[in-house]
Amino acid sequence: MYNSRTKVDLIIEVWEKLDCESVGAKEIIAIEKAVRENFGSSAVESPMILARLLADEGAELRHAEIMELDVERRLESPYAPMFRNILKFSDFKQALVSIRQLENLRRKFIAENDREGLRLMRETAIKGKNRARMIARNEKVAPEKRAEKQEIAEWFTIWLQNPEVFENWVLLRQNSTDFKYRFEEK
Repeated sequence: MYNSRTKVDLIIEVWEKLDCESVGAKEIIAIEKAVRENFGSSAVESPMILARLLADEGAELRHAEIMELDVERRLESPYAPMFRNILKFSDFKQALVSIRQLENLRRKFIAENDREGLRLMRETAIKGKNRARMIARNEKVAPEKRAEKQEIAEWFTIWLQNPEVFENWVLLRQNSTDFKYRFEEK
């Protein structure tokens, strides 16, 4: 039914096919459905993110409806409070705090045999790694920050691959000559 290959293209394609004068809850729900069917549940963004993307494309928004839908979605998920603002990596200290919070959630979900919690925790960590990589590849970002974000992406990768050894690994990494040379103030 849709020709788009990327999620963003699909969102825009669905909006265009809806041929609506403004975007509200009904349109956002239709877009969520299309994204879910084409890319899976984990690809569905919050109503506010979808609305922002559409506004950037020139859509007129029915803000009250979208905000109400966004609040509904957030209240539906018992996991939302656990993951709210968990990904912070403006520096190494914040990145380490984020990974440790994810590790605490991982242990909790394992102890409770909570597969959905584990899935969401892993998705969140992958999102953090991908965001850090995206910043590291951005030519507009200062070279020092790009190197820092590449390092942080590596931290997420190591933790995702082997969370049990991460704490020892990151301690060794931060004390390594290479790390000190690259990241400590000169």
